[in-house]
Amino acid sequence: MTDRETFNGLIRRYRRLIFAVCNRHARRGLDANDLLQETTVTLWEHREKLMSITPPPKQAAWIWAVARSTCTNLLRQTPTTVPMPCDYESHNEDHSLHDTLHELIKQLSEPDHTIVTLYLEGYDYAEIGRRVGMTKNNVGVRLMRIKDKLRKQWNKTE
Repeated sequence: MTDRETFNGLIRRYRRLIFAVCNRHARRGLDANDLLQETTVTLWEHREKLMSITPPPKQAAWIWAVARSTCTNLLRQTPTTVPMPCDYESHNEDHSLHDTLHELIKQLSEPDHTIVTLYLEGYDYAEIGRRVGMTKNNVGVRLMRIKDKLRKQWNKTE
């Protein structure tokens, strides 16, 4: 049996698992089929590792992890912005509130500044924790305290 035939057999065996992960991560801008295709390509690139894993429960866990990682990385690379109407005039918009908030965030000490920045970029608590060396729960507590601090500073500027 060739690598291709073995790989295709594994994909058929775990197709529901792969589709479930991709479907769960699908959102505006990316279709579950796009995620499925990228996941399959990633699995193909790592087929030697995939075929060396036994027993099947370990294969399923590894495929799930690869699919989740692929989907997450692809979604991070995809902008989630909504296009503005053609007649939208942003040059008349008052950006002072936005600028004030970003100035307050810039004044935060480390790691608070990094935590808020990662949070605003859409990272979940677990990923923020891995990046700054904290637990997921600690990140949640820190964010709550940072938000309170920013709220108090905001009220002083008004």
